[in-house]
Amino acid sequence: MPPSSSGSFPDPSWAQSVLLHSIDVGLVLALTYMVLLIIGERRTLWMVRGLIVLMLAAALSNRLGLTLLSFVLEKLVVGSAVAMAVIFQSEFRRFLEQVGRGEIVQLFQEKRRPIPKPDSVIDEIVDAVKELSQNRIGALMIMETNGPIDERDVSVPGVQLNAEVSKELLQTIFQTSTLLHDGAVLIRGSRVAAAGVILPLSERTASRQLGTRHRAAMGITERVENCLCIVVSEETGSISLAERGKLNRPLTSSKLKELLEARFSTAVDRETVAPGLRSIGRRMKSRGKEVVSRVLRLPSSTSQHKK
Repeated sequence: MPPSSSGSFPDPSWAQSVLLHSIDVGLVLALTYMVLLIIGERRTLWMVRGLIVLMLAAALSNRLGLTLLSFVLEKLVVGSAVAMAVIFQSEFRRFLEQVGRGEIVQLFQEKRRPIPKPDSVIDEIVDAVKELSQNRIGALMIMETNGPIDERDVSVPGVQLNAEVSKELLQTIFQTSTLLHDGAVLIRGSRVAAAGVILPLSERTASRQLGTRHRAAMGITERVENCLCIVVSEETGSISLAERGKLNRPLTSSKLKELLEARFSTAVDRETVAPGLRSIGRRMKSRGKEVVSRVLRLPSSTSQHKK
């Protein structure tokens, strides 16, 4: 600690500099934590780490006076930030909306995400899709994966049902004699949340063989990443699965079941990248206890070796 002019108290300017640096580091950590909360998936953790490494390297090169390297790294940081904003545009849009409404506290709350049960829900869905495909009845089903879909991401929210998922219910909804057969069914967890949902169409140029249901499945999965769409063609009875704007077709009912089980088993095993503040505190507490217990064991173990 550098002494002051009197030799007994630290320089006020030095203390102010330390305080400003501490606030700066704390704000950067808070911003990073909020970004991790927005993304919330382990598969994107390496992208965030890469951006943080680039930012630290740019700051270090600037501090060391490496002008050219600092210039290149700063441009890379800006380009990477823009690329991530494009990739996660729906998440960042929702983040900006929450900040604009003053809902910053909700960003730090741990969310409970409903995950479909592979043993019962997927079997009911696959059985219904198989029957619809054999009878050439068109169908469109949305399955949430890692969280609820915002109503603003769809064109029309549809009719709220909140009914248990069953093969008979899904088959009944998509019968041409019902009023809800033209829209999509939203499956949330183990329940049918809504029916008659109108989805935005994809703006990509698609094959002429693909109808409106396929374009709607591509459109919603392009806009929202945390969902899957099952499509049954009314003309051919073929089964398709849409994810992230891409169609996997044609599929058999057994192949569809295999893909869904693989998808939701990974969703169940996925750990949250940025858990709530309480869970972080619990982890730090348990890790501290572990370190203390190891330190307390050291004298006894060393004394035994000496003996």
